[in-house]
Amino acid sequence: MDDLQDFEQRLGYSFVDREVLTRALTHKSYSHEAKQENVRHNETFEFLGDAVLGFVMGDMLFRHFPALDEGALSKIKAYLVSATSLAAKARDLGMGDVIRLGVGEEKTGGRKKDSLLANLYEAMIAGVYIDGGIDAARQLIERSFRQDIEAIDDQDLLFQDYKTALQELAQGRGLPLPEYHVIDEVGPDHDKTFIVEVKVGSLITRGEGSSKKEAQQQAARHALDESAER
Repeated sequence: MDDLQDFEQRLGYSFVDREVLTRALTHKSYSHEAKQENVRHNETFEFLGDAVLGFVMGDMLFRHFPALDEGALSKIKAYLVSATSLAAKARDLGMGDVIRLGVGEEKTGGRKKDSLLANLYEAMIAGVYIDGGIDAARQLIERSFRQDIEAIDDQDLLFQDYKTALQELAQGRGLPLPEYHVIDEVGPDHDKTFIVEVKVGSLITRGEGSSKKEAQQQAARHALDESAER
């Protein structure tokens, strides 16, 4: 943990308080297994980071899409800050390489789990916010999402109802209607991530989200993507 300059360079921010950075990168599994006392994990950082991300993203979308109504803006925001999206941002920054994990979580592939990486990205936003203020946190979020926002077409399939689109696809191909099942729930009650599996004929895909509905939409979206490739 003493040499994180490469990570900070990828992040685009250098921490003044190294303890804040260390805590942001400490998963609760590491804290629970640590031999020394008072090793603090990043769970409350996740809570704060989620709030900061929501505020900044709302402001960015409000300014970038002044003609869109609340419903459209909410759909865009939900997509951009979904667990799948945040996990991808964490991977882009190599966060999985520097997180501190307990032995058990390490053995089960914690460094590659979407839910864990999404929470880590939020914790890092909180760390930057605590160490450098809202402007530093905003800059990190803008660097991460600027291209995604600029690439958005509000008429794109992105803002359609994926579940409805998948149902129509199944009916058109003479397949049974999609079946959705919650297969896992990860995280504390205030910041739970749902993992949903959808089955359409022989096709099975999964999605993650902060609600069962969002996870179902993401699972349906992945099913649509895979069906298009077949």
